[in-house]
Amino acid sequence: MKRFVYINDDSCRYSYRDNRISNTKHTLWNFLPKNLSEQFRRFMNQYFLLIACLQLWSRITPVSPATTWGPLIIMFIVSASKEAWDDYNRYLSDKKANERKIWLVKDGIHRQIKAQEIHVGDVVWLHENDEIPCDLVLIGTSDPQGICYVETAALDGETDLKTRIIPPISANLSVEQLGKVKGVVECPNPDNDIRRFDANMRLFLPIIDNEKCPLTINNTLLQSCYLRYTECACGVAVYTGNETKSGMSRGAAEPKLTAADAIIDKLTIAIFMFQIVIVLVLGYFGNAWKYTQGLKQWYLMYPVEGESPWYDFSIIPLRFELLCSIMIPISIKVTLDLAKGVYAKFIDWDEQMFDWETNTPAHSANTAISEDLGQVEYILSDKTGTLTENKMILKQCCISDTLYGNDNGDALNDVRLVNAISSNDPDVIKFLLVMALCNTVVPIRSNGDTVSYKAQSQDEVALVNAAGNLNMMLISKDSSTAEICFNGSKFLYELLDILEFTSDRKKMSIVVKEGQTGKILLLSKGADEALLPHAYPGQQIQRYLEAVEMYSQLGLRTLCLGWRDLKESEYKEWSKNFQEASCSLDNREFKMSEVCHSLERDLHILGVTAIEDRLQDGVPETIKLLRNAGINVWMLTGDKQNTAVQIGLLCNLITSEPNSQLLSISGKTEEDILRSLERALLIMKNTSETKDLAFILDGWALEIILKHSKESFTRLAMLSKTAICCRMTPLQKAQLVAILKSAGYLTLAIGDGGNDVRMIQEANIGVGISGREGLQAARAADYSIGKFKFLKRLILIHGRYSYNRTAFISQYSFYKSLLLCFIQILFAFLSGLSGTSLFNSISLMAYNVFYTSLPVMTIIFDKDISETTVMQYPQILLHSQAGRHWSFSSLQYVPTQMRKVRCRNSQW
Repeated sequence: MKRFVYINDDSCRYSYRDNRISNTKHTLWNFLPKNLSEQFRRFMNQYFLLIACLQLWSRITPVSPATTWGPLIIMFIVSASKEAWDDYNRYLSDKKANERKIWLVKDGIHRQIKAQEIHVGDVVWLHENDEIPCDLVLIGTSDPQGICYVETAALDGETDLKTRIIPPISANLSVEQLGKVKGVVECPNPDNDIRRFDANMRLFLPIIDNEKCPLTINNTLLQSCYLRYTECACGVAVYTGNETKSGMSRGAAEPKLTAADAIIDKLTIAIFMFQIVIVLVLGYFGNAWKYTQGLKQWYLMYPVEGESPWYDFSIIPLRFELLCSIMIPISIKVTLDLAKGVYAKFIDWDEQMFDWETNTPAHSANTAISEDLGQVEYILSDKTGTLTENKMILKQCCISDTLYGNDNGDALNDVRLVNAISSNDPDVIKFLLVMALCNTVVPIRSNGDTVSYKAQSQDEVALVNAAGNLNMMLISKDSSTAEICFNGSKFLYELLDILEFTSDRKKMSIVVKEGQTGKILLLSKGADEALLPHAYPGQQIQRYLEAVEMYSQLGLRTLCLGWRDLKESEYKEWSKNFQEASCSLDNREFKMSEVCHSLERDLHILGVTAIEDRLQDGVPETIKLLRNAGINVWMLTGDKQNTAVQIGLLCNLITSEPNSQLLSISGKTEEDILRSLERALLIMKNTSETKDLAFILDGWALEIILKHSKESFTRLAMLSKTAICCRMTPLQKAQLVAILKSAGYLTLAIGDGGNDVRMIQEANIGVGISGREGLQAARAADYSIGKFKFLKRLILIHGRYSYNRTAFISQYSFYKSLLLCFIQILFAFLSGLSGTSLFNSISLMAYNVFYTSLPVMTIIFDKDISETTVMQYPQILLHSQAGRHWSFSSLQYVPTQMRKVRCRNSQW
């Protein structure tokens, strides 16, 4: 389905919703029924409502109905008040956003309106540092080249600036024309894909020819982003209100049920079944005593036989049902919610998890699953930015079969490379030119004429900085030109087309035109498997393959660079096809990929870059400690296999022979891959547990395995404590998490970038690192930390304490309720099984409301085992992992032999 947006045309003004945003879950009219419906989804609440209703029947109730109605109403009021308060805060936030002032241009007249009054088709005018109120198609900026910069951190978590450009069709419009422009934007119906916008735009006469112009995400300004380093910009509203890409991306996350919650629910059902049996037995004997002895006792005032109602046989069993209802604690849910909120605050307040380098505290975004941290069985971790620092530095390179930096580990200070640049070696110069130009880097010039760079990828920044250190400096860049300064001379290049990087193509290219000679060049960079097969016939690439292999074994990230001349006729023909593919609204991405492949051929391979990304501080010690605690750790990365293996060795994920064995699942054909899988599975089954086994596979192998032999791979995953999965796409990372979850394991996924979000959301527990790739992973996660090393404290300290405290509260609540219920049952035998209550109504009500909650804070602040002991003997964590399936034994609080150990000096 398509949407046609007519610019500055009132005829479509009210065809779509206005720009009023609403993130509240309820309204004044539906709050009460909706909240009650949500609360009564739980079996426990349904049960107590039934008990409360039965107590309204005066003939059967042995106590006042207030003993259940009072606590039940209090619990509902507490839960509803919390939900109402949260919703009210969301309402205030929405109101603030809806009522902020925005400039609108209509028929050349500028006027201020509230953001909520914007409609589709309106032309919105923005100034520097303004928050973008809705999704706009950019049609004008104050920059002569038609570009502007936006900060998208609030949308995707990426902190680097993005460049946005106006479509060519509106490039020559004056400020006066922008206020009166007429036209139509043909775009898809609203969706939540923030990285894609396949649309077309036409402007009507007399301003410009009626020509169709393709639009991409680079021509848009999305809601919640900020305009930076641009004096002003204007755009046409295409999506408004909750129909923006940001609004469509919002949504209530599905509540996660912890292992402890699942056990409590099962225990509740089991106790209910036991309660029914007790009630039936006591009711049977109560009726038997009544008809044999009770009717003879005048003081019991039973109805005369023959005058009793037909349901008389059910009165005594129902009385016992009401008396035994205290067997299930009514306040346990509110008590646990209170305790879990305190657990989350402990994480937020933990100074030992504060990253002083980036000024980032640990944060718990999900207060309901803290105890699951102490039950984690599998950790699936990203590599770049999670295990490593994501501070990229060019260390070595290979140009024209010559290795630079292999002697001293620093190519930038290699005398041979410096001499080659001084002598104007053509291949070296071209190599540096590709490093400086083939990227999405944005140069930012400060007041002191110092140039800094912003980019979506740290690899690109590393390459541009390295080129600048070697005298090939990118000094300015806009949508159509780039200026390079080499050895004091400036060179201008016209940017004709950018063939963007995608995870499928694994490469990017740029078509440029030299300002002095008029030559058209294609500059390309990408992964070795994406670029080297497209070398021109006859070029020897064996040396580059060997260099890639050598750099990978050193744990360095590799990229191949290439170029070729383009004839003007060839470029014009290709540009026409590229334009047609860009204008397509159906399968645009596939069509553009095919057109790009047709140009990226017969490349002259210039060389290979090797970039170092060092391990974060404390990573090896953390992984070793977690593995000693019985937790299995997997590494999922998009890097090459050899690079991943070297990082695995450095961070103690795997060890060298003969203590361990790394089983490779690979092959040239599907049959080879499936045979290697079966061979790895057989070795895993027949090897003793003393030997540390791990397997390694890449994305292509995983795709084949999931298609043909998913069951065998699941069995292998269950046997393997360690795995290295390389060349993984974001979808494949999430699929691996889903496989382990389907096998019944409790998984934790940790990452730092937008490509880790799917994995983090799929896992039982998601942990995001606030890193250099932005905050997108941290925003999507249940917990966020500043460094990977804090994970050991999050799991071994907070996870263990939270689980033990929840277990103790649950045990206390159930045991106390069962004890009092059995006292009531014993009293029944002393009262003729008549269903008389031992306790008065006031005592029961006080017990239901307060008796469970009073000891909670004492339990929360109790420290059963010192943090030092847990860190030194992480095997203690295995105690609480021994029986996760439902039983009373699975809710163990503390090993008896450890009760003497206390934490006296730890601060919270």
